[in-house]
Amino acid sequence: MKTPLVGSRSHKWAFASHFRRKAFGWRSALPIQRLKEAVTEIKRAARIDPLLAADGAVLLLEKLSPALEQVDSSSGALGSAVNRAIDVLVPIIAAPDVAKSVREAWLERLFDALQEDRMPYIEHLGDFWGQLCVTPSIASSWAERLLETTTRVIGPDGHGEFFTGTTACLSALYGAQRYDELIRLVDSARFNWWHYRRWGVDALMAQGRPAEALRYAQASQEANTPLGAVAKACEAVLLKSGMVDEAYARYAIIANEGTTHLATFRAIVKKYPHKQPGEVLHDLVASDPSSEGKWFAAAKDAGLFELAASLAGQSPADPRTLTRAARDFGASQPEFAMSCGLSALHWIAAGYGYDITRIDVLDAYAAIVHAGETLGIATAEINARIRAQLGDRGSDRSLVEEALAHHFR
Repeated sequence: MKTPLVGSRSHKWAFASHFRRKAFGWRSALPIQRLKEAVTEIKRAARIDPLLAADGAVLLLEKLSPALEQVDSSSGALGSAVNRAIDVLVPIIAAPDVAKSVREAWLERLFDALQEDRMPYIEHLGDFWGQLCVTPSIASSWAERLLETTTRVIGPDGHGEFFTGTTACLSALYGAQRYDELIRLVDSARFNWWHYRRWGVDALMAQGRPAEALRYAQASQEANTPLGAVAKACEAVLLKSGMVDEAYARYAIIANEGTTHLATFRAIVKKYPHKQPGEVLHDLVASDPSSEGKWFAAAKDAGLFELAASLAGQSPADPRTLTRAARDFGASQPEFAMSCGLSALHWIAAGYGYDITRIDVLDAYAAIVHAGETLGIATAEINARIRAQLGDRGSDRSLVEEALAHHFR
């Protein structure tokens, strides 16, 4: 039974019409765009009327799974977008100071949405159940409601059953500050799953037992355990304990691994501001032997141009990335730009790069010539450098040699 809020049902949310049941086809681009728009609308409302925004957030989460049923989520893009939305919406729901009956009505609606989440899309919401309860008393009531089934499902006598409220129960126990009970429940689980054990780490930290929390997390590193997630938890324990250097030395690289080498570098530099970017990059390169070229963009981003040029020459780097750097820095850092352009041609000639064409070769050459003009180097000398770098291939001419033949003549 949904309990309406004063004025909330009279408000017309723009997103509501977009998130009808089976509103989207199989493509994920449009629903991701609509989801971003919906979150923006709710955030805008939160600045004026937090209560209205919270009810809108609950409404959106109710509508998500039914609306997304037919969308192809195999790429993971939609799932990531939904998780990011949940991360934003949960604090909005938790923020208003409302009557207990209103809070409980929201929780009932959200739990119904979790149970009807067939794909699933909003299961991440269970991780925040204790936060959504706001008060320890409400969290404790939910823990009691979910505890018997959760214990049966994950405990030593379970039979591989699935319960939608398992994570919500663990989160509620944490929110209720029933830490010892939470640890006992997690320890009783038949499987050493990090999805459960991370709550044991959090409970130990909440009790002021960081050394035990660290050992507890480290003991979770078994088969099929996401090492990055465990490393992130261990890193967090050490950082909260003030052991910054140990956190960096033991866990920084694996805990902050991003989707790209540049993202990894930026994440570590941001988290460890006392470390010089050059030192971080040196450690990253050392951790990934024979992949020096992949750290080129990170070095360039940090303004370490000499190091970037060196990395690009040691192992393969994407030729188009090198060409862009050569073009962008032709006037401000011409020596670096020329080195990037020459490395681009070198790796193209060696067979690296995806769907490389003559245009890519000519783009790199044009960037080299521009950098040479800034440095006062004649085109004839530039051509000589390129020929020397390519070597004498005789009749077996590479794509680079063929594309630049008329320039060399």
